[in-house]
Amino acid sequence: MFARRQFPFLCAAFLALAGCARFESRPLEPAKNLDRFEQRTLAETQLRAFVETNLHRTFLEWPPAEWNLETLTLTAFFFHPDLDAARARWAVADAGKVTAGQRPNPTLSVTPAYNSTSAMASPWLVTANLDLPIETTGKRGYRLAQAQHLSTAARLGIATTAWEVRARLRRALLELWTSQQSATLLERQLATQENLVSLLEGQLAAGALARTDVARERIALEQTRIALADARTRAAPARTQLAAALGLPARALDDVKVSFDAFTTRLREFPTAEARRRALLNRSDVLAALAEYAATESALQLEIAKQYPDVHVNPGYEFDQGDSKWGVGIGIDLPVLNRNRGPIAEAEARRRESAAKFNALQVRVLGEIETATAGFNAARAQYAAAAPLFDQLRQQEQQTQAMLAAGALSRPELVSVQLQRATSELARLDTAIKLQQAAGQLEDALQSPLNLSDSMLRIATPDGNPKKGQSK
Repeated sequence: MFARRQFPFLCAAFLALAGCARFESRPLEPAKNLDRFEQRTLAETQLRAFVETNLHRTFLEWPPAEWNLETLTLTAFFFHPDLDAARARWAVADAGKVTAGQRPNPTLSVTPAYNSTSAMASPWLVTANLDLPIETTGKRGYRLAQAQHLSTAARLGIATTAWEVRARLRRALLELWTSQQSATLLERQLATQENLVSLLEGQLAAGALARTDVARERIALEQTRIALADARTRAAPARTQLAAALGLPARALDDVKVSFDAFTTRLREFPTAEARRRALLNRSDVLAALAEYAATESALQLEIAKQYPDVHVNPGYEFDQGDSKWGVGIGIDLPVLNRNRGPIAEAEARRRESAAKFNALQVRVLGEIETATAGFNAARAQYAAAAPLFDQLRQQEQQTQAMLAAGALSRPELVSVQLQRATSELARLDTAIKLQQAAGQLEDALQSPLNLSDSMLRIATPDGNPKKGQSK
């Protein structure tokens, strides 16, 4: 009789165990991970699908003949492990919503006993109690709200990581452009200086020039030669740095042509004061800090709700030596010794801490925006000021060539003017580099690309177009 009565409880227990999750081992294998990394290339079909989907265009050939900042940014979003780690953090926080939404399980307790001195028909005594906990005062809702805010903060962290990935990529691309442009201009300057030294040595041999004048130009020539060697040396590390920013091995960029249009085309309209204010309020790290503050408020609400005890309904059955007895009990925790004051105080302190962190972050972001804006304005003014001098030297060179053709000037004088122009080109390149560096700092401060479509960075977030099925 006892077995028949307990059969439904045993069935329920077996069904609960059948639905349990099982552990699946997934050990990390560093050697295989390294092999997969070394095998990455720009020719992967999944990368092509990712780029074409997000650019809304079809490439006639793959990989494309030339890679620009836009396609390289998508490549970094596809390959870079920092974004994978950010997505994993979001997945952990999002799974917390499942935990927060779980309702407490009922508890079943069975206590059999045997009366060895009983003269009754059955010496068995069996007590079965079921504890059904019922949460009160909306505790589950507060847990869900807290988990939702933490999930939102983690998701916004993906956008912040995407900006960091894109910023590193842009800096690496700018360094590569700088080394190549510097080498090109220095080669031109070196050839001009060699021509000038050759002409001056001829005049020295003819006794028409002092030796010190030739020595001065020879020293300048050797300095240019050293600068050219340095620029050429910087090119290889810059390309390696670009590969690392993309999440690719260095050999994946062998024979890859890179476009530097992002640094040679006109920048978009400078952001207005209202645009800077919106950036201050809408940066992903600012929004994430707001979500974290909201999570602390939900945590405080949860601790306040815990002042009020939950209710436990206890239906029970007792088999007492042949007699069946049923009963229902109700239990609550008595808030006599404490009213959850300690956890409430801790939650209030964490909320104040979160508010202080948010205020500090907002002030820091404001400082970043103001500093980047001032730096960009200064770099832009410097670049604009260098343009008239460059134009004047170009006109002077044309006039000097005409005077040389008319016999009014010597060739060394023309070469000297050409050298001045070559030097001005290097100075103009330096101002252009500073302008692009300032533009990158301003983009990072505003989290708004000056030369990139506004929808590009949404691709890196789960709300945009996350990569699926990527082979690592």
